[in-house]
Amino acid sequence: MDPGVSVYGEKRIAVEDEKLGKIEYRIWNPFRSKLAAAVLGGIRNVYINPGCKLLYIGAASGTTVSHCSDIVGPEGAVFAVEFAHRPGRDLVNVAKRRTNIIPIVEDARHPLKYRQLLSMVDVVFADVAQPDQARIVGENAKLYLKTGGYFCISIKANCIDSTLPANVVFAQEVKVLQKMGFKPKEQITLEPYERDHAVVSGIYEG
Repeated sequence: MDPGVSVYGEKRIAVEDEKLGKIEYRIWNPFRSKLAAAVLGGIRNVYINPGCKLLYIGAASGTTVSHCSDIVGPEGAVFAVEFAHRPGRDLVNVAKRRTNIIPIVEDARHPLKYRQLLSMVDVVFADVAQPDQARIVGENAKLYLKTGGYFCISIKANCIDSTLPANVVFAQEVKVLQKMGFKPKEQITLEPYERDHAVVSGIYEG
């Protein structure tokens, strides 16, 4: 979406294609992106495809969001929600160069606050590291995710309950998601890139 520009100092590789000419690829660092860690860890589907509309909750300064912007392309859109104002400023600056990113500096715990900025989306990705993150994802999905759409959530165990083993926390969160209409299809831990993290993906049945 923005050839020739690094978003966070990542390396870029240019190759020549006989039909398309010069194509630029960006290195995606799994130590700085839960989504990249899940892909390299072997998850089969994160459901983010060219042309799709993605609601990204917990966008931070926009590093992973920028890669999602490349994937969905000019026909897609990334609605990127971040509550903290300092990374929110960085996110807005990333969006200035990438027209398919809609930055939303708001609290994802109150999704009605940004209803005028969103259309219905195909996929929700969440990386919010909050004790009630499953509820946050559920509230946003209820308003903005199509029935039959997809979700992908990064779960940080010690943000939810640091007294329990990570696998127990993951199982509890999956049950919470199921009660809110999510049907998990895959679960993968993010070692060696992140400790005590898992990514769960699947279908939203509403």
